[in-house]
Order: sequence, then C-alpha cells, then structure tokens
Amino acid sequence: MKVRFGVGVGAGAEPARFAQVVDRLEAAGVDSLWLPELVYSHTVDPTVGMAFALSRTTRLKVGTSVSILPGRHPVLVAKQLASLAALAPKRVLPVFGLRPARPGEYDLFPAPEGRRAALFDESLRLLRTAVDSDELDFAGEFFTVAANGLGPRPARPLDLWLGGSAPAALRRVGRLADGWLGSFLTPQEAGRARETIQAAAAEANREIEPDHFGISLFLAQDGIPPEFAASARARRPGVDPADLIADGWPDLHRKLDGYLAAGLTKFVIGTTDTRPYSEFIDRFVAEVIPRQN
Repeated sequence: MKVRFGVGVGAGAEPARFAQVVDRLEAAGVDSLWLPELVYSHTVDPTVGMAFALSRTTRLKVGTSVSILPGRHPVLVAKQLASLAALAPKRVLPVFGLRPARPGEYDLFPAPEGRRAALFDESLRLLRTAVDSDELDFAGEFFTVAANGLGPRPARPLDLWLGGSAPAALRRVGRLADGWLGSFLTPQEAGRARETIQAAAAEANREIEPDHFGISLFLAQDGIPPEFAASARARRPGVDPADLIADGWPDLHRKLDGYLAAGLTKFVIGTTDTRPYSEFIDRFVAEVIPRQN
C-alpha cells in the first residue's frame, strides 16, 4: 500500500506567506498540502487556497482538512470541485466534516435543529451525483434538483473523504465515502476506527480501498504548547495530550509506527511551533519523505 505524507498548514496558510509555502512544498517534492476551514482566523479559505496552490504547481496535491458540508448547497460545492479537478486532474483531495471545529462558527453552516447528520448524509449523496452524472435528477428531504449536469466530468472520479471519530461518523464513512482522515486519536483508537468503517462498508455492500485511511497529526518540536494541550484536552477529555500530539521528531516516528501497524497509510503533519515555517518543511522532508514507498 502507498504510504504518503502531506503537510497540514495552519499559520502557513496566512496570505502573506502562503505562496512561499506552496512553492517550497512543490520544489521539495512533498506529496500534498492540506488546508483547514477556520473562518474567524488569518488563514485563507480552503477552496480559494486550493485553487491558488494548484495554479502555481504541477505535482503538488491539495486537500481540505476538513471542509464543512452541511450548510452549503452540495451542487455549488460539486461545481467548485469539478472545476478544480478539470484544471488540475488527480490533484484535488476533498475531505468533509459534519460541523466546524470551533463552536463560534456553527451558525455559519446552518442546519435544521437536530437534523445536521441527516442533512450531511443527503448532501453527500447529492454531491456525488452532481460530480459523477451528466444530468441531475435528485429528490430528497432537503434538496430537489432537476437540471443539466455541471459540464464535463473529471476523467477520474473524485474521491470524497470524510473526517470524524464518533461511531455514527465512522459508519457514515463506510456507507458513503471513499476514505477517512481522522484526528486526535491514538494509534489503537485509529485502528479500531478503521475496522468500524470497513464493517459499515461491508454492510452496505461497498469496499473502501485499504490505503484510504489516514490521520492528521500535530508535531511540537519544542514541547507541547499549553494552548495546544488545552485544545487536545477539550477535544478528548481524559486523554493525555502527549498521546495525541507528537512531542518532537523521535516521538512522531514512534506514533507513525503505531498508525502504520494499525493499518493507516496517509498522514497529514502540522506543526504547533511559531518558528519559520521553512524550517519545519525542511525537517519534514528530511524526516518523513524517506518513509514513503
């Protein structure tokens, strides 16, 4: 199975430095760049950032980690993805989530009370139909669309990945998605999540490719900052942040060994440090690119 490592940008997605980060990743031969959806922040919008990065590069893949789908019209999202895939074939990696990471942004992605999960499921079905079909004929609880298609379809169907770690989220991956990108899970937990997804896929008479399971990891090169430790505790109460965030490069390698043993092969590595981003990229290339196959 293909083992691949990408860079997750946080502060590196600020407009003032984003072009430099993109160019450096392309020049270094890094597999992929991943953009978070953080509206109230200095980071670029993930769809805009994807388009910008793809336009400057010829090899670098670009993904979202993760974009929120419920609260957006799936046909408009499909049009954006189909356009990007036509302009940069095989380099567009969308990953979607149920709700924003920050509670203060929930209202920006409205959903009927108590129906966000159902809206997510239907949005995914409509999104896939819009991307894969020449004509749209869809009738559901939330959306009804009868229209011509979006134009030429991508030569290779787009893979739609999902995030999430709750049991219902993992079952959704198995039923509706092509891959999974988890976060804030130990290797053992990630392995159990993979098994849950595969079981749900089998129940739905589907199969997810064995190398379509990944994890996002943060690396702390100078010790885990208190604010990141607090964020990890908020996400995973009762779990030691050191089990979720790599404390230095040797610890990152130990955690990667655990995730690989658990059946994961795709990794998005971000950094908690404030030092120049170019230093992180150089070390990333030296440390983890040799682990690709």
